[in-house]
Amino acid sequence: MITKRRDNSDQETYALSQHICMSAHKGRRAINQIRGRSYEETLRILELMPYRACYPILKLVYSAAANASHNRGFNKGALIISKAEVNEGTTVKKLKCQARGRSYSIKRSTCHITIVVKELI
Repeated sequence: MITKRRDNSDQETYALSQHICMSAHKGRRAINQIRGRSYEETLRILELMPYRACYPILKLVYSAAANASHNRGFNKGALIISKAEVNEGTTVKKLKCQARGRSYSIKRSTCHITIVVKELI
């Protein structure tokens, strides 16, 4: 008898945000606190953490939960953060004027944030 194994991608929904103006290192500080936690606990943690990186991550967690609720019909109370990662994005290069006609280059790092939620069955 052949048994079909259920694919894990049927039960996962994700949200992706690209080109966020912060370094990946600062984003990972907040992401490491929420990985593997429930949806409600994640919201409480992100609202109380003092980091500037928490606001775009909080918006992305809301978006991932809304995607799961709307597209898959999942219950928001039964969601957990199964995967959360922050990758480096492109570096925005600008020039700042300096004295005596010179210029100084400014490098602003960006990051890409991915939040994957799945429903506990």
